[in-house]
Amino acid sequence: MGTMILTTEKLCKTFSSGGIQQHVLKNLDIGLRAGDFTVIMGSSGSGKSTLLYAISGMDKPTLGEIRFQNQNISNLNNDQLAIFRRNHCGFVFQQVHLLDNMSVLDNILASGLLVNRNKRLVVAKAKQLLTQVGLNEASWGKFPSQLSGGEAQRAGIVRALINSPEIVFADEPTGALNSAASDSVLDVLTEVNQNGQSIVMVTHDIKTAQRGSRVLYLRDGVICGDLDLDAYDVNNNHARQEKLRAFLAEMGW
Repeated sequence: MGTMILTTEKLCKTFSSGGIQQHVLKNLDIGLRAGDFTVIMGSSGSGKSTLLYAISGMDKPTLGEIRFQNQNISNLNNDQLAIFRRNHCGFVFQQVHLLDNMSVLDNILASGLLVNRNKRLVVAKAKQLLTQVGLNEASWGKFPSQLSGGEAQRAGIVRALINSPEIVFADEPTGALNSAASDSVLDVLTEVNQNGQSIVMVTHDIKTAQRGSRVLYLRDGVICGDLDLDAYDVNNNHARQEKLRAFLAEMGW
């Protein structure tokens, strides 16, 4: 058992609409290990994104406790949560949300300079990360509209990594991409995870999910399955996919 980076205790999230309460997350006790690539799966409406937003500090739980490296973040106010996210978390979404009027490099620097005021160091790290994810220097000065979907998402990953977050949270990061672009983005996420980066990712796609080292299956706001896949190995792809398919079939997916 590795070191726990994030845990929840009796985590609940309830929404009210028209006087009716909808219990989306129900008394979840979860432990996320440092260095894991944890995938959250489940059918539509199972609470996957709600769980991701709660444990990342983007939304507050209704009840229960979330502890990040032994710090209780459940009781933080909105300003404190914003500082927590900025200093400890990176985010990759299905829609990249790069600023249209800024170049790729400036988008990255805008995030990095919020935490580190040493522009020289931030620029050097941004260029190193952009090169690492396969975006060459010719793309750094482009605007987001000039990038392909895969290029934009890789830039989004760099933005998520620029402040050296303890955890990267990804919500359907390949959902808007074609197969080739999805593979390139997943290769980047796999590489940074194998270099020690903790990742928590929501997906509905088996091909995407098999990159994880662990899969949590959510049904009606409850974790009903937990599969250990070990670290991704491209040479064991078929057996890995079959193991995941069998698990999902057992879950009724």
